[in-house]
Amino acid sequence: MENIELIFKEKFGASPEAIYSAAGRVNLIGEHVDYCGGKVLPAALSLKCCVAARRNGTNIVRIAATTLDDFTEIDLKDTSLYKSYRWGSYQAGVADEMLRAGYRLVGCDILYDCTVPFGSGLSSSAAIEVATAYALAKLGDNPIDKVELAVISRRAENNYCNVNCGIMDQFASAVGKAGCAVLLDCATLAYEYIPLDLKDCALVLTNCKKPHNLVSSSYNDRRGEVHTALEVVKQKFDVENLAEVTPPMLDECRALMPPVIYRRAKHVVTECERVRRSVEVLKSGDLESFGKILNESHISLRDDYEVTGVELDTLAEEAWKRPECLGSRMTGAGFGGCTVSLVKRSGIEQFISNVGENYKNKTGYNADFYVAEIADGIIDEGTV
Repeated sequence: MENIELIFKEKFGASPEAIYSAAGRVNLIGEHVDYCGGKVLPAALSLKCCVAARRNGTNIVRIAATTLDDFTEIDLKDTSLYKSYRWGSYQAGVADEMLRAGYRLVGCDILYDCTVPFGSGLSSSAAIEVATAYALAKLGDNPIDKVELAVISRRAENNYCNVNCGIMDQFASAVGKAGCAVLLDCATLAYEYIPLDLKDCALVLTNCKKPHNLVSSSYNDRRGEVHTALEVVKQKFDVENLAEVTPPMLDECRALMPPVIYRRAKHVVTECERVRRSVEVLKSGDLESFGKILNESHISLRDDYEVTGVELDTLAEEAWKRPECLGSRMTGAGFGGCTVSLVKRSGIEQFISNVGENYKNKTGYNADFYVAEIADGIIDEGTV
């Protein structure tokens, strides 16, 4: 915290007024169902985007990062100008959506310090968006509604940054709670906290270190494929979202779909069932069963949704071999990023050493490992 204050003063010539943060997230189960109206089970992480901020008395939002030399300036009189910016488009998109929603925004200086690894599948973009939305709302003396800030952040990524993400990432980043997962109905935004008692286990996140880009990857293709599947199902059943479809309903529609469209829909339908089962076993403390569900999810993402790839598959398969690991799967959008593994605390060191060495031998990449705690989403880190 002291470091970000000092860097802020070096860059902007004065101390910040306050420091806020928004969390990265791990999705425990429910992958690629958020934009299909399904329920997901993410949790906020202690890896987070921290922002130091102060009002500057102008109509300009100046943003900088602890890891970058350059500034980006966003003129609040016309926030539509920054869509092509490599650094600053997410923040400008948030400001643009907040202004459209009637928020009062003021010129300010904001310094970003993000410990969520970029391109890891742990939602660094959502953490940046939510931290920006919260800081702008606070500095403009607006009423705070964390759910609304999550929705605004998602709209910024959809409309301004042209990424067709669902609501899960921003929601977990905003409303996450320490010691709990968030069971979120993406169709209605109804949610409940599910106590996450990992007992003698911990969540180990493993970054495959293969860069991925959601805009240029097959992510948007998958969105189109499940939309096609939904339109086919609607010919026979009165449903609004693919997550409402049961396995028997999908089987009735199978002959109407090309094989690839059926496989995409099959993943969504079965993943929704895995979310339901996961909530049951977590509430009963059955971590062994939860680990098996994690494995089932990865296999479905690999075979039916085809969003894993050699790197993520290798990490999961090496984790499955370890006796201290109860289960492992890719988490996030895929095409790179992270796996999440449920590992006995007594075996974490051996797990990291063995999986890391075998992964390097098979892929040539050095994986990064994080043993992150489940944390609150938005945090007021304090005034300065």
